[in-house]
Amino acid sequence: MKIRNCLNPSQPCFSFEFFPPKTDAGVASLLRTVEELAPLNPGFVSVTYGAGGSTRDRTVDLVTHIKKHTGIEAMAHLTCVGHDRDELRDVLRRLDAARIENLLLLRGDPPQGQQTYEPVPGGFRYAEELVRFVREEDFNFCLGGACYPEGHVETASREDDLKHLKAKVDAGMDFVVTQLFFDNAFYFDFVERARRAGINVPIVPGIMPITNYEQVQRFTRMCGATVPMRLALQMERVKDQPDAVVQLGVAHATVQCMELLARGVPGIHFYTLNKSPATRMIVSALRARS
Repeated sequence: MKIRNCLNPSQPCFSFEFFPPKTDAGVASLLRTVEELAPLNPGFVSVTYGAGGSTRDRTVDLVTHIKKHTGIEAMAHLTCVGHDRDELRDVLRRLDAARIENLLLLRGDPPQGQQTYEPVPGGFRYAEELVRFVREEDFNFCLGGACYPEGHVETASREDDLKHLKAKVDAGMDFVVTQLFFDNAFYFDFVERARRAGINVPIVPGIMPITNYEQVQRFTRMCGATVPMRLALQMERVKDQPDAVVQLGVAHATVQCMELLARGVPGIHFYTLNKSPATRMIVSALRARS
């Protein structure tokens, strides 16, 4: 199943993102999470790629296992970091042999200890180049990519960021998934600007339910996402009450999703952090209302 075919505003799909654990125990825990979320009938799930390609084999193994043993469509992330063309071609062949049909292509973050990204000899500097490479190699993958409603932290302006996205889409991307955001106004404004720029592929909103006060502080510093003032004040009041933080995070994300669905998004991609309860509560509430 090609993901581009299930992104339909008249019947939007829910999808879940996981990251590859570093230990076998972590993998077992993740597979239990997948089983817990499976009854929600996700349109697809995705598995990220560790910094510097450090989880390459585990990413490939996980998407292969999920698709084979659960029947859920699994999308592998693939980054430029740490790989030359030959290594990337080998990964693509493994994924193709495993009948993985969907990839999310990214430049990736600099490896730990490096302040700026530098490609390895024979590698790629931009995600656009990776997209073009996959298309030129004549694989039949459906290709997704990332986009940034509030702008990428390394880009000088939102206009420049949109130009980079247009280049990626023109190179052959079929859809894009946004970085997490907590204020829907950023998403709607971004979609409007993207359409004016000639970007016509589906733009899937990425939602991360807040379940931990310190964690959301760290994520927003890393990616530049804005927490609305009202939500920030509410979080501050309950930051020492873990259950209250989860309840607030679930409530906020549910309201976000209700508005997004009402305004015709093609799907919603949940950043699960490898845990099921918050996402399960949100999707169950949305399904009950529909």
